[in-house]
Amino acid sequence: MTDLLSNAEIERYHQEGYVVPDYVLPAKTMTELDSALEETIASNPSIRPEHLVSAHIDRLNDEGVRGHRAWLELAQRPEILDRVEQLIGPDIVLWGCQVFCKPASDGMEVPMHQDGHYWPIQPLATCTAWIAIDDSNVDNGCLRVIPGSHTGQHYYQHSKSERQNLVLNQHIDDPHIDISGAVDVELRPGRFSLHDVYLVHGSNPNTSGERRAGVAIRYMPATSHFNRSLYETSEGSGYLVNFATRPLWLLRGSDRNNNDFQIGH
Repeated sequence: MTDLLSNAEIERYHQEGYVVPDYVLPAKTMTELDSALEETIASNPSIRPEHLVSAHIDRLNDEGVRGHRAWLELAQRPEILDRVEQLIGPDIVLWGCQVFCKPASDGMEVPMHQDGHYWPIQPLATCTAWIAIDDSNVDNGCLRVIPGSHTGQHYYQHSKSERQNLVLNQHIDDPHIDISGAVDVELRPGRFSLHDVYLVHGSNPNTSGERRAGVAIRYMPATSHFNRSLYETSEGSGYLVNFATRPLWLLRGSDRNNNDFQIGH
């Protein structure tokens, strides 16, 4: 196993809902990912680069995106998996991966939200690894989080927005959460954050002259069940989502809750 999260980092994750490990992916890997990003964007000329869902599926997937194998290989890297294992246990399922590339000057906003409101996972449990491909900072719309908002696994009320410049049309609309307490998670290329599924998070639009690209990889413990019939295939989140035929990968350990690893492959 690679260098692991320290006890202090694990405690921070459980207390605040996120952590940035003291690790940087190798420069060679980042060069390969930058090339994969360019190829993924070029393969999907009609799709906003913030909407490259299931980009780890190396074909035209059932959500309308032509993916790239580099993202699947990234999701299997031990530097990431070893740390995820410390947080969700030894039985790990890869169920999602989305490239979020905000172009310079017109990168879209991600409103403050909780992911689990539209994910078919029972019981709801996911650790997301957000890997920076470019510098991700305040100026170009880095990830923002509300520390501790995952506490108690509370569902906050969400509403839908009709605005056209949003990556996701669902946003927090609940008097019980103060989104003014958001913290910016600035990352250099090759750094990554890990965050809990209940954490309230989002990001501002990119109005700078620099691109901001990253990839979010979704891992759930195999003690949870991916319920393909829970939500219908739709564009209800602002882009096409098809959980019915999305493939799953058991990356480590054993399946503990009757998940289907044949569909979609």
